[in-house]
Amino acid sequence: MPKYIVLLGPPGAGKGTQATIIAKKLNLAHISSGNIFRENIDNQTELGKRAQGYMDQGQLVPDDLTIAMVRDRLAQPDCQAGAVLDGFPRTAAQAQALERNLAEQGNEIQCVPYINVPDETLIERLSGRWTCTQAGHVYHLKFSPPQKAGFCDKDGSPLYQRSDDHQETVENRIRVYGEQTAPLIDYYRQAGILFEIDGICEIEQVTQSILECIEKTNK
Repeated sequence: MPKYIVLLGPPGAGKGTQATIIAKKLNLAHISSGNIFRENIDNQTELGKRAQGYMDQGQLVPDDLTIAMVRDRLAQPDCQAGAVLDGFPRTAAQAQALERNLAEQGNEIQCVPYINVPDETLIERLSGRWTCTQAGHVYHLKFSPPQKAGFCDKDGSPLYQRSDDHQETVENRIRVYGEQTAPLIDYYRQAGILFEIDGICEIEQVTQSILECIEKTNK
């Protein structure tokens, strides 16, 4: 039976990193909502053109359009064994739509690991990131600082901080995530498939905790 896992976590929790690792270890497709948007827009699909229209106006892409893109992605051959969903669903409405879509194929979400990290740690992780102007190499002032302050080790170009890594922006992103996703966390908790993971641990430890949760729900 195909295995479907929804990975939840706020910005800076390491959700994308873990989704990549878990998908590779379990030979599942990694479905990132961000990648789906970019692929549809880059390939100028009908869905991508519609999404671009909303994004160009600074508006959120409506649920029905996001769901349609995910539904299309899930129908691709590499998803036959299942998938790790990263960044989708974001709301209870999207979760219900995903359930209906999977149920049509006789499938369901088996496990929802929620990587929980305190807000102050998320802010420290995200607001300390700096990027080189030439090739996009990423540094962190605390965890992986450049050898020469303000300059990239690899190409010597100046470092800059992306606007979405500014502390005020980071704090807002975390707040919005909490507002949008708190109902989703409760939704999956009530369904009995939410597993809270300590995101403060080392990457390998977080991975192991997620794999153990998935193993518990194997059917």
